Amino acid sequence: MLDLRDVTTFTETLITCSGGNTRQNQAISDEIQQQLKKHGDIPASVEGYTHAEWILMDYGDYVINIFTEKT
Repeated sequence: MLDLRDVTTFTETLITCSGGNTRQNQAISDEIQQQLKKHGDIPASVEGYTHAEWILMDYGDYVINIFTEKT
């Protein structure tokens, strides 16, 4: 997790993690969305979910990147 508040204006926090394969990345993404939705947070955009080598989830104040180990 990187605090970017004093570095850039596009987000405050960048969160990066990885899964062992594309299915695991999709499961990580699904769980993140499910848990954040409970708190009223809905992503502005989710990119890369279909191929899941790299999933980018944009929640405005924080951006989440989920990579395969290979990527």
